[in-house]
Amino acid sequence: MPRHLSVKKQIYKPVLVSLIGLSIPTILEEILSTLLQYVDTAMVGRLGEKATAAVSTTTTIGWLIHSVPGAMAVALLALASKANGAGDGEKLKKLAGQSVLLAFISGTVLEIMALVLAPFIPVWMGVEPDIVKPAGTYFTITSITLILRTSSRVFAAMIRSVKDTKSPMYISVGENVLNVLLNILFIYKLGLGVTGAAIASCISFGTGGTAMFLMMLSKPELRPSLSDIKPDIHLLREVFVIGLPALGTTVLSCSGYIVFAGMVSGMGTTIFAAHSIAITAEQIVYIPGYGLRAATSTLVGNALGEGDIQKLKATERIAVFMTVMIMIINGALLYIFALPFMQIFTNSAEAAVIGSKMLKLVSFSEPFFGLMIVLEGISFGMGRTNHIFVCESASMWGIRILFTFFCVKIFGLGLTSVWLCMIADNVVKSLLLWVFRPGCEKR
Repeated sequence: MPRHLSVKKQIYKPVLVSLIGLSIPTILEEILSTLLQYVDTAMVGRLGEKATAAVSTTTTIGWLIHSVPGAMAVALLALASKANGAGDGEKLKKLAGQSVLLAFISGTVLEIMALVLAPFIPVWMGVEPDIVKPAGTYFTITSITLILRTSSRVFAAMIRSVKDTKSPMYISVGENVLNVLLNILFIYKLGLGVTGAAIASCISFGTGGTAMFLMMLSKPELRPSLSDIKPDIHLLREVFVIGLPALGTTVLSCSGYIVFAGMVSGMGTTIFAAHSIAITAEQIVYIPGYGLRAATSTLVGNALGEGDIQKLKATERIAVFMTVMIMIINGALLYIFALPFMQIFTNSAEAAVIGSKMLKLVSFSEPFFGLMIVLEGISFGMGRTNHIFVCESASMWGIRILFTFFCVKIFGLGLTSVWLCMIADNVVKSLLLWVFRPGCEKR
């Protein structure tokens, strides 16, 4: 075997083994959690289109709220995995302490804001009048344990930074199993409908957040002292340098989703229900990509901390190849089983048929979506988030929102045109991230 091939094998094989080992728990976590969320959606869907619309109305607002802990998780994972790779235990514990501080402060602020604004959000989303009250009630109840849900996201990132992807998986799956069991109790046994679904979610989210905090404390390398929890200006500055562009990306993205959903909600309850359920059904296709993204970020951060550039490049190439191949296969399965997927979540034949047509359309763009996901993961692991902000903003608002506005508001086109705009956004975004990926000019 030529020497350069032997060297490549020595580098690529351990990277491949590590990536598979770390990604299997995160992929299983995403798959099992999403399957259980499917059960949750199906349970609500059996109550009728109005119930589905009530629960789905505030989904995009929820994404916007969780963009804050999501951005902190990105920054903390990048910094903590790098510190772990460099063997800097003192900095790792300091980062764990700052994560406690950030989770408590941000979670408290977000929870207060959510509870105050809950009655007004459905009105802003432009839903039909009879959906406003149940949607507001659902959002209010699910926001009661928001501080714990925020903590779950932040502490899970810290746990993954030390190459433990199994513990967050166990907690996440347990949380979702609890949610389904409580749904059975509150929705059906007690007959509380949408309110029952909200109570079940509230309790399960709170339980999951508490368990994630206790899990982090159980790890000696992550257990902070009281002095570690005190504000550290230098570390907080590092978190904000990485986290603010990530937050800006998610805020602009989620704001776009809100505007996007608002334009669809005005097309009628059946159309909006079909649209919302189809988006939920599509999740099963791309969740392996998100599982790989978390593992990729961890390995990239560790490679940076070790100063191993060859390992870094090997991780990037293997992650891109694996993710795109998985998404090609999943896209084909989505196309074949589009209608059965929709029929799982709704007993409305019209909504199922409409949604299945959208899923068949989007199935062709899944490889591009996978490429976008993994490129984000690589950049997150490197702590490089500025270019993602630019690419996301340009594509979301310049492609998806602008063209959807023209299609719906100017030309009066239907849901198919809306999904074509969404597909165009995903394709353009993935190409932009590829062109402007960190270090691409040196390759």
